[in-house]
Amino acid sequence: MFDFLKHFATPSQLREAGVLGMNRRNYEIIAKSNRRRLYPLVDDKVQTKKLAAGVGINTPHLIGVIDVQNEVDRFLSLVEGYKEFVIKPAHGSGGKGVLVIKSYDEKQFVTASEKVLSYHEVYQHISNILSGLYSLGGKYDVAVLEEMVHFSNQFQDFSYQGIPDVRVIVYQGFPAMAMMRLATKESGGRANLHQGAVGVGIDIKSGCAVAAVSHNRPISFHPDTGADLMKLQVPFWREHLEIAAKGYEMTGLGYLGADIVLDKYRGPMMLELNARPGLAIQIANGCGLRDLLKRIRNYYPKGLTWSERVDYVLK
Repeated sequence: MFDFLKHFATPSQLREAGVLGMNRRNYEIIAKSNRRRLYPLVDDKVQTKKLAAGVGINTPHLIGVIDVQNEVDRFLSLVEGYKEFVIKPAHGSGGKGVLVIKSYDEKQFVTASEKVLSYHEVYQHISNILSGLYSLGGKYDVAVLEEMVHFSNQFQDFSYQGIPDVRVIVYQGFPAMAMMRLATKESGGRANLHQGAVGVGIDIKSGCAVAAVSHNRPISFHPDTGADLMKLQVPFWREHLEIAAKGYEMTGLGYLGADIVLDKYRGPMMLELNARPGLAIQIANGCGLRDLLKRIRNYYPKGLTWSERVDYVLK
């Protein structure tokens, strides 16, 4: 594990530890691995869902799409028959603009964090999505309504209210590094590390925890539930890696992040793919990406199918 997890490190110490920095990620990895014309395939969640269905990747069911302001007032008719649902921007990032409704009637809507919203507040939220308030670059957006993911009992002691997800970094089609993001009271039930969620490094071969951090500092227990984070093990681990590996065939992106959740009823499901995944996963694992990606680039076999690449990683 990195020594810099215990104290501040100099740039030279970070380089010696094999840490991939932002500039090197941008110019040596992303620029050489991801053609810009492919970005819309993952930046647009509607396109991503359609592509995922084509390669057999399990995703939350799409309820409907609202793309113009005069259709906002029909959102209740779209979710008719659903006990709960999620509203999110098609071009959002970092979990911004995602609204999870776990129960509702025509006047009141209860969110995953137990906040009660009025019809007008939900209406305004959808309008804000369309205006581009949460989208990449602030451009006009589309509101996506989809089924709610049901929290798996496997992780009930490891996350505070919100649904945890697994982030897998995929390079040249090979799952390279993984972490689980666990919601906390501070993060408001969201699994975003910059909002206070816990990051747990996951061994790529076993799906077991290897390290955990909060605000980039090592921890052993969840700050709210008290659960021993080193006892965390992700079930259906091969299925998680298969979803991540298929993301390469699905998009053609040589470097991507796959966000995967474990649904109580439907098993592992892909939430989204990211063409510019962040680097905090290195802190969560106590391990740098730079040398690992170089090893994949120079020594891993070429021309394998997604299933063979998962086999290679797990052997």
